[in-house]
Amino acid sequence: MRIVVLAGGTSTERDVSISSGIQVADALRKKGHEVVLLDIYTGYEKDILDVDELFKINYSFTDKIDVGVTISDIDEVVENRRDKSKRFIGESIIDICNCADITFLALHGGAGENGQVQAAFDLLGLRYTGSGYLGSALAMNKGLTKSVLIQKRILTPYGKIFKSEEDAKEWFQLPCVVKPCSGGSSVGIHIAATPEEYTAAVKEAFSYGENEIVVEDYIKGREFSVGLLGGKALPPIEIIPKSGFYDYKTKYQAGAAEDVCPADITPEQDKKLREAAEATFNALHLESYARVDFILDEKDNPYCLEANTLPGMTPTSLLPQEAKVEGMEYADLCEKIIEISLERYN
Repeated sequence: MRIVVLAGGTSTERDVSISSGIQVADALRKKGHEVVLLDIYTGYEKDILDVDELFKINYSFTDKIDVGVTISDIDEVVENRRDKSKRFIGESIIDICNCADITFLALHGGAGENGQVQAAFDLLGLRYTGSGYLGSALAMNKGLTKSVLIQKRILTPYGKIFKSEEDAKEWFQLPCVVKPCSGGSSVGIHIAATPEEYTAAVKEAFSYGENEIVVEDYIKGREFSVGLLGGKALPPIEIIPKSGFYDYKTKYQAGAAEDVCPADITPEQDKKLREAAEATFNALHLESYARVDFILDEKDNPYCLEANTLPGMTPTSLLPQEAKVEGMEYADLCEKIIEISLERYN
């Protein structure tokens, strides 16, 4: 097959996305596919475009990225763009994707995961992996996610949406969790135990350019994630940070957290987590594959925290670890995602 892998973009998860894209492209090439790896934002910035040649040489815009403890400088990425335009989709991206059998979206956060790219591709008749625009939009906005889960009677922490730092002053329950409404990779998320910590957390959450944030009750318990393929839950994985909580630094620095899969839980706990994950998948109109994060409290209640429509595929990511427990190696997982995604076009 001819496959385009799209990564990068301008979200706070840019580096994570590029890491995922490199891994996916390498794996699919080893399976014999012709794969072009592109940054969706910068595009293919050369005057002469020979699409057939790009697939023939398995072109990649980069072959290395280090995910650091802080996010990359997005302003620098924007400044260095050749055409200096304000459009999100870069030069020649559509032309190249149009010549592929499918586009593997290795995008995380921002326009790449919130349904905008998906809607554009639908209108252009381009096939892609993952959920469509509706499920992507619902899952990306944590406020909308919470509203849908409550409506469907799926357990989730009580929370409120605030549109300004002034409005957020009405929250009174501590400890609590403060997070940007549409962020990812735990960027900007803080657990606030004191009024001072809460004020600082709210200020930072608004600093990422969003006009609303989510504040919710802090649920004490064990943290789990459940991947899904075709709506069917994989074995739950438990995340045990060696210090603090599962933030951006802990997620992408090897050894910062212990991932236990299959999780050391009872059959009843396993069943609860899988059923809650599948219910969330269906409630949010997700497709193809996803990952849902939970806190299992002391009474074995699975509180859904959020759903990820384009789960990370980096060397430390959770979905590949869960799939491996089911006997599915990384490259096979990439092909399975493509296979499931193509079904909706048939």
